[in-house]
Amino acid sequence: MTRKADPIQSTRAEDFDYMKVNVPCQDACPVLTNVPAYIRAVYENDFTLSYNINLESNLFPGVLGRICSRPCESKCRHGEKELGKPVNICYLKRAAADFRDRQVPRETLIHHRISKNVAIVGAGPSGLAAAHDLALSGLSVSVLEAMEKPGGMLYYGIPAFRLPRAVLTEEIERVLDLGIDFRPGIRLGKDITLAGLLKDFDAVLLATGCYHPRRLNIPGEAFDGVFSGLQFMMDLNSGRPPRVGKKVLVLGAGFTAFDCARSALRLGAEDVSICLRRTEEDLAVTREEVLEAKREGVRIESLMVAKTILGNGNLKRVEFIRTRPGLPGTAGKREITTIKGSEFVLDADTVIAATGQGPEPIPILDERTPEGIVTVEKGSFRSPVAGLFAAGDYVTGPSTVIQAIAAGRKAAAAIVTEMTGRDCRERVVRIEDTVTTDRPRTWDFLPTLEIPTLEPMQDRFDINPKEVELGYAEEQAQTESKRCYLCYLHYEIDIKRCIYCRYCIDVAPRDCIKLVKRMTTNENGAVTGFEETSVWRDVNGIIIDNSRCIRCGACMKICPVDCISVSKVQLLERPIGRAEEA
Repeated sequence: MTRKADPIQSTRAEDFDYMKVNVPCQDACPVLTNVPAYIRAVYENDFTLSYNINLESNLFPGVLGRICSRPCESKCRHGEKELGKPVNICYLKRAAADFRDRQVPRETLIHHRISKNVAIVGAGPSGLAAAHDLALSGLSVSVLEAMEKPGGMLYYGIPAFRLPRAVLTEEIERVLDLGIDFRPGIRLGKDITLAGLLKDFDAVLLATGCYHPRRLNIPGEAFDGVFSGLQFMMDLNSGRPPRVGKKVLVLGAGFTAFDCARSALRLGAEDVSICLRRTEEDLAVTREEVLEAKREGVRIESLMVAKTILGNGNLKRVEFIRTRPGLPGTAGKREITTIKGSEFVLDADTVIAATGQGPEPIPILDERTPEGIVTVEKGSFRSPVAGLFAAGDYVTGPSTVIQAIAAGRKAAAAIVTEMTGRDCRERVVRIEDTVTTDRPRTWDFLPTLEIPTLEPMQDRFDINPKEVELGYAEEQAQTESKRCYLCYLHYEIDIKRCIYCRYCIDVAPRDCIKLVKRMTTNENGAVTGFEETSVWRDVNGIIIDNSRCIRCGACMKICPVDCISVSKVQLLERPIGRAEEA
């Protein structure tokens, strides 16, 4: 990577490749949030800046700081084998939202007002994200929602003890305040038709999510006392809490299953179990979610699948059969087989089947929408019907909130391009000279700070649900932020000035500085590998392996000829041509 005296905005493929490898937390984020920058802002006690950095990418920092699936944390360099536990990136996002200045600057248009209008069907995270970007791009946007409140699964699928409604409402209102026309209580196929929307609007985006429960396909699933997981949560969050008995069995392994189980306890259940086809080690939910469910009294039972629901119109018992995990399949999950003759029966007053859902079929538009489902080409949000787009869970099936936001933003970009003939945003790599890190080496050994939770336990079960995870105090957030290695810092050796004294190699706490014989690059010119050597006559250079570097700055401080420099390298999004509002 070539360093410049003045900051540059690079669009070179080589620099994008560099970011992909060397800032793994940002690359893992579906919306490419600038993680090191917002964590650094927390350390500098600028929570408002940290919040605004998040806003540029993920749009709902207060929400995601509580319920994000955290793909960034599994890629955090601090979590590598010899380095300890990952930084609590998600909790620092929440801290930014909790302690920011409440007056967020109003966002301005990217383009002039455009005489085009777009209808978005669905006010979930994908639809709202698309509405946000389309409105800023100058288009007129109407969001049509079947429910009375915007938010989709955020409002109706997640319990208030995980996501307080005040936090959700505030961040949704910020989006709707961009001049978006929000129309609640309008159901596609009942109050409006696709054909009618396509006649009245220049483009239509389907972002209706997945609200069609996946059936168990076992005898007895229509009995009283058997709920789908999504309907259970929707009834609860709509103010119609389901009646549960003392013993509740939850079938499923995702966040909805855990939300249902913990909610059942708050509705008065005394014995709640989550029944898994696989094992607890195969769960995709966060470790904290599993821990808090167990602390509240939820039991997790493994290697079992429901075979029959027993009763006489009313649920009485469930017959299960034991399962055996096999080798990983094509999707990476272990194959599951049942064990003949291993049937057993458990009593139950309530069964909640949180086993997933799919898109709701809509009235067929024409032969291009078979079975009432609109399809799009892979990698595209355009359907075969002119002007009709689709995004989010409606297209992919159930995903995470951050994935849905990413899909909505990408769909908005596709619509803007089609409506205007040009892109409104682009990704760039900003490279600027900076100074070496001010992180002392001792910060590398700071233990991760667990999130404080609501205590005593009985307070969690009050009639008015209280948020269980309380968030960091300001001082705790700043302490946790110190653990970030700031992977957006790029250390580089000027080979022409290097005297090969090896001081940098000797002082490096990790094997990140190498004597190399040759390097390999890809078609974009990015370094993809090197051949290390300890034979001096074969040495053709000395490099810093940034995939191993923990940005301690020790090499730069000890270099006797000052041949090591550091630059700040950030993957950012910028508008293409800032417009004045017409």
